[in-house]
Amino acid sequence: MKKVVTLGEIMLRLSTPGFNRFVQSSSFDVNYGGGEANVCVSLANYGLEASFVTKVPDNEIGQSAINSLRRYGVVTDHIAKGGDRLGIYFLESGASQRPSKVIYDRKCSSISQADPSDFNWERIFSGADWFHFTGITPALGDRAAALTLEACKIANEMGLTVSVDLNFRKKLWTSQKANQVMSGLMEYVDVCIGNEEDAEKVFGIKATGTDVDSGRIDHMAYEQVAKELMERFGFKYVASTLRESHSASDNGWSATIYDGEKSYISKKYDLHIVDRVGGGDSFASGLIYGMITGKPIQEALEFAVAASALKHTIPGDFNLVSVGEVNALMGGDGSGRVQR
Repeated sequence: MKKVVTLGEIMLRLSTPGFNRFVQSSSFDVNYGGGEANVCVSLANYGLEASFVTKVPDNEIGQSAINSLRRYGVVTDHIAKGGDRLGIYFLESGASQRPSKVIYDRKCSSISQADPSDFNWERIFSGADWFHFTGITPALGDRAAALTLEACKIANEMGLTVSVDLNFRKKLWTSQKANQVMSGLMEYVDVCIGNEEDAEKVFGIKATGTDVDSGRIDHMAYEQVAKELMERFGFKYVASTLRESHSASDNGWSATIYDGEKSYISKKYDLHIVDRVGGGDSFASGLIYGMITGKPIQEALEFAVAASALKHTIPGDFNLVSVGEVNALMGGDGSGRVQR
């Protein structure tokens, strides 16, 4: 069985019921999630050995976060305990022309204060094939950035494939800081994943002929972005999700990947969104699954896009679908008819 390790923060998600606004809600729905944790859950659902590394407070809330992962088969043996608190994010789901809103309450969370002595990376990576992280983790502070760098170095030394989802978050750091920190991490990365804006916000590389706000996407412009990223950092693959944002409720969803010689473009799905949080993470996990199991690159890309299209129909951060369900959508079964 292939083994994947991810490093990041799992958070308590407090979301308004349905499509209520913050100001009209008297209660919140409780879930857990976070970029790398979301990837781990998907990979565990696909049958891989998926190990999540983080630090959570040694209290009932921290244990509840761990339990949310164990429920879906994620390996939690290497989660450290300590620190003061679990990070929280509040979500107001948008609809139609009203966008979703996220408010973070994650300052001084346990993972942001983690020490290198909390983790034995040689033991964590023993028998592993792949290591994945996102740009969110190093954005949590200098200590988290140093921890991510150490993990990348050791993963690289031990021969793991290393992937990153750039995941720029303007509420966590500036583009200047992101460029400085992420550039130092990229020399250890084999597979780079991003969305329409990440390469521009983190590395100043913009796709021409594309306007994210109006939903205009030029697929071929991303080949030039991928070439520039490869030339700068030496990646083996560069993938980008492409979201045509017609409204908060309806998006076009596709992706592209470049292998240094050729760009591959996926089928496009027209989505009516239930919950878009975790959409990019579900793409990353689908791509990792496809590549680690030896699928041809076009098939791996199609699996990733189909998996992430399904995620947009599921409330919560986690993509709770099986390989069979993804394959069915890839095969054209997208009617949504009741299965009896």
